[in-house]
Amino acid sequence: MFKHLLIPTDGSKLSEAAVRTGIQLAKEQGAQVTALFVMPDYRAMVYGARTLIAYDLTEFEKSAQAEADVILQFALDLAQDAGVQCKTVRVTSPSISEAIVKEARDSHCDLICMASHGHKGITGILLGSETQKVLTSSNIPVLVHRPVLAKH
Repeated sequence: MFKHLLIPTDGSKLSEAAVRTGIQLAKEQGAQVTALFVMPDYRAMVYGARTLIAYDLTEFEKSAQAEADVILQFALDLAQDAGVQCKTVRVTSPSISEAIVKEARDSHCDLICMASHGHKGITGILLGSETQKVLTSSNIPVLVHRPVLAKH
């Protein structure tokens, strides 16, 4: 049914669970996977803050690249262990949801598999639900992975 899954990940535990689920689904479907990490566009954030201070963003970018390396390697390792063809993509964007939808379209994916929430606490409140934004803006089906809650 599905031939190519996009699995966006931010490296959170919930996102890692969605990567596992997406790769398992890809294995069952005989599909390939594209793992995506969206790096924040610090230049847009600094500009958007209307600051007059000049920032050297080299260290921020190096840190984001190193984080992307670790997070995407996790997906590659799981895919390899499952025998699933996987490529990785990293993009820089001020809008995570727009980057996800664009990559799904550009990579000709027929399913987006993502976690219900990647951020917690105040970060989640400030960012809003990227999953919700993807759900409302994508014409590609979205599989939302929700964590299994322990029964009491």
